Amino acid sequence: MNLPRPRRVLHILGSLNRGGAETWLLHALRHTNRDEIAMDFLVHQAEPGVYEDEVRALGSQIHRCLQPNRMWQYGRQLAQLLRDNGPYDAVHSHVHFYSGHILRVARRCGVPMRIAHSHNDTSHFDDQAGILRRAYLRLMSHWIDRHATHGLAASGKAAVSLFGANWQDDSRYQILFCGVDLQRFEQAPDVNDVRREFGWTDQNFIVGHVGRFDEQKNHPFLIQIFAEIAKRCPHARLLLVGVGDRQAEIKTLVTELGISDLVAFAGTRPDVPRLMLGAMDVFALPSWFEGLPLVLVEAQAAGLPSYVSDVIAPETTLVPELMRQLSLHSPPSDWAEAILAQRDEYPRSRALQIVEQSPLNIVNSAQALQQLYQSSTSSKSRVMQPVLA
Repeated sequence: MNLPRPRRVLHILGSLNRGGAETWLLHALRHTNRDEIAMDFLVHQAEPGVYEDEVRALGSQIHRCLQPNRMWQYGRQLAQLLRDNGPYDAVHSHVHFYSGHILRVARRCGVPMRIAHSHNDTSHFDDQAGILRRAYLRLMSHWIDRHATHGLAASGKAAVSLFGANWQDDSRYQILFCGVDLQRFEQAPDVNDVRREFGWTDQNFIVGHVGRFDEQKNHPFLIQIFAEIAKRCPHARLLLVGVGDRQAEIKTLVTELGISDLVAFAGTRPDVPRLMLGAMDVFALPSWFEGLPLVLVEAQAAGLPSYVSDVIAPETTLVPELMRQLSLHSPPSDWAEAILAQRDEYPRSRALQIVEQSPLNIVNSAQALQQLYQSSTSSKSRVMQPVLA
């Protein structure tokens, strides 16, 4: 008897390096029934990403289509790739406005399900765009509206950013929460072992941050906040996890403020849960904008009091007792005083339990994603709800 073939999905994104959307897709791949859903990946980066070996080991193919800035050449390459490696049942694009071009090509190649996925709220920068950029955004928005069969967003703010303020009026568009793999938060590491790696003890007060060094994450403001903390708390330290184009600039700022000995640049790390559980006392995320930052979900799973900018989507707040939103218009000293203020401890086990029961648990998120791929028409529900056992 011939078994039905799995539905084939091609994910398109910049790379398979560590990042919110990329990590979510890897975890979703681990938790998806690969006899029913076969996921391949197309990336825009020539260098191998850190997740590529595992992605291949899980049975997925990885394709490369370079130079997306050369739109028409890219379109021809993408069309050829779809013809040579198809047929695909779905193309799922994660590259924000550029998804318009991708889905236009996918439609011309006969791909029946075409998904534009918004992982971020870029309205802060889009509102300041010049004439050429605004023309590009209008064209891509038009193509998304014309060629997408489905539109997904990580949060309401992310939906508005890509699909417009009236996105809820279109039944194609809905929220699908990305999820976090919570298994590594179940067992706490030895605090002394973790802190010893950075030359710290349990007497140090550690402010943690995880994020790429780019404009979105607002590292200069974070460094100013920590400089104010250090004035008030000499045993405070700052742990920065991530890499990015602006890392050298931030290191220079740290030196200029005379706090180099108090700041650790940990680079990209595979053990973020271990660092959150074993090193960090609080978590800080003063981003200019976010879609739905999964790192903040991880911080709550670790039971960390979290101090975040007030632009971050409310859907991220799972444990309100751990969350404090502050204005980016407030001076760094106000943030420092809030972070150092006396607070009631919240049980880590209870925080993890709340996150496990939420749609932001990867088990629930992956199930919702699989249900979407197996559907033939768009759901009328605004939030893809998994069927919980």
